[in-house]
Amino acid sequence: MRIAQLVSCWQKPNFARMRQILHFRQSFSSINYKNELFAGLTVAMTMIPESLSFAILAGLHPLTGLYAAFLMGLVTAVLGGRPGMVSGGAGATVVVLMALVVSHGVQYLFAAVLLGGLIQLFVGLMKWGKFVRLIPQPVMYGFLNGLAVIIFMAQIEQFKVLGASAVDGAASWLTGTALYVMLGLTAATVLIVLVFPRITRAVPASLVAIILIFALVKLFGIETRQVEDIASVSGSLPQFQFPGVPLTLETLQVIFPYALVMASVGLIESLLTLNMVDEITGTKGKANREARAQGIANMVNGLFGGMGGCAMVAQTLINLDAGSRSRLSAMIASITILLIILVGAPLIEQIPMAALTGVMMVVAVGTFQWVSIRAITRFPKSDIFIGMMVALITIFLHNLAIAVLVGVVLSALVFAWDNAKRIRARKYVDEDGVKHYEIFGPLFFGSTTAFLEKFDVEHDPEEIIIDFRESRVADMSAIDALHKLTERYAKVGKRVRIAHLSPDSRQLLANAAPMGTVHIIVNPKEDPLYPVMPE
Repeated sequence: MRIAQLVSCWQKPNFARMRQILHFRQSFSSINYKNELFAGLTVAMTMIPESLSFAILAGLHPLTGLYAAFLMGLVTAVLGGRPGMVSGGAGATVVVLMALVVSHGVQYLFAAVLLGGLIQLFVGLMKWGKFVRLIPQPVMYGFLNGLAVIIFMAQIEQFKVLGASAVDGAASWLTGTALYVMLGLTAATVLIVLVFPRITRAVPASLVAIILIFALVKLFGIETRQVEDIASVSGSLPQFQFPGVPLTLETLQVIFPYALVMASVGLIESLLTLNMVDEITGTKGKANREARAQGIANMVNGLFGGMGGCAMVAQTLINLDAGSRSRLSAMIASITILLIILVGAPLIEQIPMAALTGVMMVVAVGTFQWVSIRAITRFPKSDIFIGMMVALITIFLHNLAIAVLVGVVLSALVFAWDNAKRIRARKYVDEDGVKHYEIFGPLFFGSTTAFLEKFDVEHDPEEIIIDFRESRVADMSAIDALHKLTERYAKVGKRVRIAHLSPDSRQLLANAAPMGTVHIIVNPKEDPLYPVMPE
């Protein structure tokens, strides 16, 4: 009998499993492979010079940046929570580790990246990624606007050169024919990127622009800066190697502050980018899954000689603009970077920097939230101020974590101040001589002073009722205010009752029972009494 039941259960159709298979097949069949292929190639072309530049800026071997682009891109594409998003060796995370490289060496950087990834993985496992919802829209605008300026100014640096003409090893501006050629090729690239989509969107305009400028330079033998002028991109497969640092408490004390900041900056930028992609595509990403993927990717970076990274806004926008909506393009971009490292370096090193500069300039202009400028007279002044502060901190400090933290704190303070001013009381005396105070607005730390000023302890009758039908007790400051108020009335022999508290407010007050006694009345026949103030 038992065997027959098992056979019967096995033969019953597993509808849940069938739905999963059908959903997978539908998702697989809906991928536009042409768009994904072209998007991946375009992303790879624009990611190479950026990864090289940040690696060199941090005093690292150029391949360290390319390994990070390959490893971050591939791991997050497979495990991440946001199809269409691109991750790589981003400058936001590398900048915070530069001082560590200078003072302790590259092995300590790898150790910090490994520990930072572990912190990010822990955040994802604890499901703390949801707290990105607390980031207000003005902070998002400020973050994107500041990032747009940084991307654009980084392209301006391509018009400088290090060489014998530079003074004291500092970069000097291009002059003469070299400058005019760079300007002309960059302008041509921008023009192609803007005009080509009007002809067809079958191929990403950015990729077309890079190919055409490359062909133009080779056909006419134009001398201009190329990728090889930054660094060589030829190398081998990344090798597994545990960071060569002493496994001691002293090492942990050295790397932990850097790892924590790096993990915070990487997660904030990645989750903000995830929100941006959500808005563009009208779909919903998974913040906690993305946090876990970022953590695993950075741990892999630390073990395979990558400089670490996070989501890359510019490359993500290029990816989306090219029509990508799946994970495939990011995988293609990562594999393309690996193939370039192994076999394609001689060709890629010949790409003119002007072509890549023009593409990134268009991306920077597209990243800027122009709606925040057009609506500047319509937004609250506090939101405008917060957005500008976040943008300025992002631009001048290059520290996204501080910029977002300042923005969130300022937004919270503005919210608290606005709500603190909303508390008010309507007063009347009923036929039994009991005075009622009907409270409107939340009672919390910001409004307790105004709340206490509403009451006339000396002239009130022997019994009063404070009605919280249109209010709520929000925190311990509110409970303390009630305690002080009931204590004042008790000293002059008067009794206080509190009515119509919300369930969460009643629970909060009940938890504070050791503080004293006051009567809580929601329904005179059923309400329990919660001690807050002795009678």
